[in-house]
Amino acid sequence: MAPVNDPHGPRHKIGPTGRPLPDLPEVKPPTRRGPAQVIAMCNQKGGVGKTTTTINLGAAIAETGRKVLLIDFDPQGSASIGLGVQPHDLDLSVYNLLMQRDITPAEVIRPTRVENLDLLPANIDLSAAEVQLVQEVAREYTLQRVLEPIIPLYDVILIDCAPSLGLLTVNALTASNGIVVPLECEFFALRGLAMLTDTIGKVQDRLNPKLEIVGILGTMFDGRTTHAREVLDRVVQAFDERVFHTVIRRTVKFPETTVVGEPITTYAPSSQAATQYRDLAKEVLARCPAG
Repeated sequence: MAPVNDPHGPRHKIGPTGRPLPDLPEVKPPTRRGPAQVIAMCNQKGGVGKTTTTINLGAAIAETGRKVLLIDFDPQGSASIGLGVQPHDLDLSVYNLLMQRDITPAEVIRPTRVENLDLLPANIDLSAAEVQLVQEVAREYTLQRVLEPIIPLYDVILIDCAPSLGLLTVNALTASNGIVVPLECEFFALRGLAMLTDTIGKVQDRLNPKLEIVGILGTMFDGRTTHAREVLDRVVQAFDERVFHTVIRRTVKFPETTVVGEPITTYAPSSQAATQYRDLAKEVLARCPAG
């Protein structure tokens, strides 16, 4: 099967979602900087490839010349670790930015080893914010407030949400223009999708009417198993064009990238997994042209 971005591949090929692969144009470098498209990477179920997708999608978008900020919004700090930052060594994190008015984004944001990709790191301190924000006025808008000054400085901002539907995740959804839902191709992950879409609907109605689902991404896909193919088919039947054509397949290389603290696009740039995330970046940018 030809990758979506293979200029020599036949365009009538059926992709893993059972639909013809789209003929996406090559992504051109941006002609201006910002304002950023803010995209929350969200699924309340853990272990679905959310952090892996956030890191590698961010790196793939950064390859196109766009300035990308990755916000680690999970107290476990997995996205920070995946980009070579040790959470327990942080003096300042996204927690300080949320809870201390005298802290500016420039004091917390740090560059990564990937060109055009910056990181707003997190550590276990962020778990306290869930409790402390309850006492705040307009608590759902706290993240949106602190991001406002840096929206013009980036083209895309990706928020790696915690695997829950708590106040931190609601903050992320309120601050975002779009949402990408990584979904492991197995039955229990599919069951939780209804709960997530219900939460998204409530945020749209009450807090952020501009929030839209950019797409649902099949992850950890193994096309050799009937179960994985059936789950993906059911997702496509339910959500149709909201499901990305790109599917992220299982590979042993993703755990290796976590150990070395860099994305797959630089660790194994010619691998199938790197190609899949570059294809995903093209789909995301096509659906969010302002980004």
